[in-house]
Amino acid sequence: MTQRFEVELLEEAYEFLKKLDLKHRKKILQNMDRAKFHTDPKLFKKLDGEIWEFRTLYSGKQYRFLAFWDKTKPTNTMVIATHGFIKKKSKVNKKEIDKAERIRQQYFN
Repeated sequence: MTQRFEVELLEEAYEFLKKLDLKHRKKILQNMDRAKFHTDPKLFKKLDGEIWEFRTLYSGKQYRFLAFWDKTKPTNTMVIATHGFIKKKSKVNKKEIDKAERIRQQYFN
């Protein structure tokens, strides 16, 4: 199976991941790696506009990393994870989506 994209964590996403327990961190990274090869909305799906989410349910917690696509390089496609959080409601908070969109706009400027 071919890899569809690479994943890059921006500083805020990396810092969130670093604060998590090792088992939770490993599960999140494992799901991100799976998403690179498989189209599965349980792992990676479009939220709103240009914003997507990596999804992990582990030990009763719903971890989310919001992300966007960077297809500007001719050699490989990147998915840039902006930040992470633990989802507490059934829908992702609009504030989190807006934050990811602001980061995306800064990234491309």
